[in-house]
Amino acid sequence: MGAATPDANPRRFVIGTAGHIDHGKTALVKALTGVDTDRWEEEKRRGITIDLGFAPLSLGGSVETSIVDVPGHEGFIRNMLAGATGIDVALLVVAADEGIMPQTEEHLAILELLGISRGVPVITKRDLADPELLEVVRAELVERLQSSRVSWTPPIAVSALRSEGLDELRAALQRLASGLTERPMDDLFRLPIDRVFSLPGAGTVVTGSTWSGSVSVGDAVRLLPLDRTVRVRSVQAHSQVADAALPGRRTALALVGVDRAELARGDVVVNGTGWTSTRVLDAVVELLPTARRPLVARTRVRLHLGTAEVLGRVVQLEPIAPGKSGLARLSLEGPVVARGNDRFVLRSFSPVTTIGGGVILDPAPPIPGARLTQRGLSAMDDPKARLERWTVEARLGGLPVASLAVRLGLSPARVSEVMATAAPAIVTFGERLVARSEVAAAITRLAGELQEHHRRHPLEPGLSLEAWRASVGTGTRVGAEVAEEVVEGVLAAGRSAGVWETEEGVIRITGWRPAVDPKSEAIRQRLLEILREARWELPTIAELQRDLGPAVRPMLALLSRAGTIEQVDQERFADREALRAFQDALELALQEMKTATPAELRDRFKLTRKFLIPLLEWADRRGITRRQGDARTLVRLTARSENR
Repeated sequence: MGAATPDANPRRFVIGTAGHIDHGKTALVKALTGVDTDRWEEEKRRGITIDLGFAPLSLGGSVETSIVDVPGHEGFIRNMLAGATGIDVALLVVAADEGIMPQTEEHLAILELLGISRGVPVITKRDLADPELLEVVRAELVERLQSSRVSWTPPIAVSALRSEGLDELRAALQRLASGLTERPMDDLFRLPIDRVFSLPGAGTVVTGSTWSGSVSVGDAVRLLPLDRTVRVRSVQAHSQVADAALPGRRTALALVGVDRAELARGDVVVNGTGWTSTRVLDAVVELLPTARRPLVARTRVRLHLGTAEVLGRVVQLEPIAPGKSGLARLSLEGPVVARGNDRFVLRSFSPVTTIGGGVILDPAPPIPGARLTQRGLSAMDDPKARLERWTVEARLGGLPVASLAVRLGLSPARVSEVMATAAPAIVTFGERLVARSEVAAAITRLAGELQEHHRRHPLEPGLSLEAWRASVGTGTRVGAEVAEEVVEGVLAAGRSAGVWETEEGVIRITGWRPAVDPKSEAIRQRLLEILREARWELPTIAELQRDLGPAVRPMLALLSRAGTIEQVDQERFADREALRAFQDALELALQEMKTATPAELRDRFKLTRKFLIPLLEWADRRGITRRQGDARTLVRLTARSENR
């Protein structure tokens, strides 16, 4: 089949049926589309819809629609939920000869919990009811739907058998299309899978309603929770070959790189950054008035999100009574793919009935994280407040910018706007966001640690930057290591604020300098005296510490920075004038001898190898001499030696 050539700017949406068993949903879809959506032999044999069915619907003009037909039997509600998710318009089907029935009420509650905004009540089988009964059912339906959160049109009576009322229904759907908010094209791509099968020449094919974003033939996509990157071989939309999968369409994707057996209903195809599977959700949960009992801690539930059904338990601040809402954390027994602002349905574990639903506030709450009391309901409709709260909770761990479109449930462009409004409270370090209050707290804490280091080590020039960087994440109560860009950002922020300064690999409080007290001054004088007297017979640091105590090492570093002494090797320092004298003597000896071994130089300088070898290696490192085997030759003469 050739590629479709749709209208340049079609309006795309998905219609879903709902209603009691045997009220004529499948017959209505067949009358509208010409497609029998009961695909399985068992469905035809039993005369009931068991699984989801799909059919394209032509409304003319620039409107592209498809219908998802769902089972009405209470035993197949899990399949109904998989089909109801992602629809834009509901067809609530009520038979004229029976009126509103139990599954009508449950399906209506599910549509409301899923946030379906528009719908058409359809009274089917009007040929089986006399005018008086038809008006009774119509009045009953109008009265019942007055309190519904879905915006319903006036009921339309049809007869699928006689093709009566179908044109009126199509016209109503066309009018609804003009008022729908289209799903965003410039968003992250997501397609919850409701069917998986194989086709010769196509390989593994998945179908679903595209919730947002788009992908094209040849694009790489990720499969979650499998966490596999695969390639899109081909795309079909509304049963026609297409170049791209677009939002608001029933879509089939042929995928390269995955076997049919590796996927199932409930898995998700995504593209873009930030997507992940999760087992913990923070949400606002609404309990239906018909729920039999309050929702209390540790209640086991069935979560229906997208096309997935996962068991889990509910943890919340306090019991949620029937007809009330509350904040809850859902701990799941299996992974789901969730996004901020997603709607879901909850069913009881046993007996299985629909008890409520809700809206996801955070698909990736900290674990262990902030208490639920700190993640209040007030933030539900305010992404800026959520973002500010999350950055505080994340401490110096920060939030990856790439995760925000998923966590907030916003398009990347909208995320940039929210970040801009939150700028007074948030600072960006590389690709991470950190609360300014956390940065300020970290600077205060780290400055205090620097002050303490200066107090304990008054002779040192400061704390090594390496040690300081390692201490940034301590005391922040973050579970993960603080990112390098955050560490460097805090370093720069403290430096810009004049709190600290850095020099030659150390950090110190701005303006602080090593201080020598009377006791340290005595050690300083004695060290200089020992090194001058030792001349070339250099004592080790350990030997000096035995005489002068632990303050020797920092005092040697202080004198070295001042240029009074110089380090010869890891364990020895020498008086600077003594080293200059050794250099002069060595250059003179090698001018005369051309080349000399340590043994020859030992005899000349009257030094044992214990003292001579460290001095010769120092001369090698300084570029004064070059070692050839066991002998040394002169590399250069200093100006001082040449002018001597």
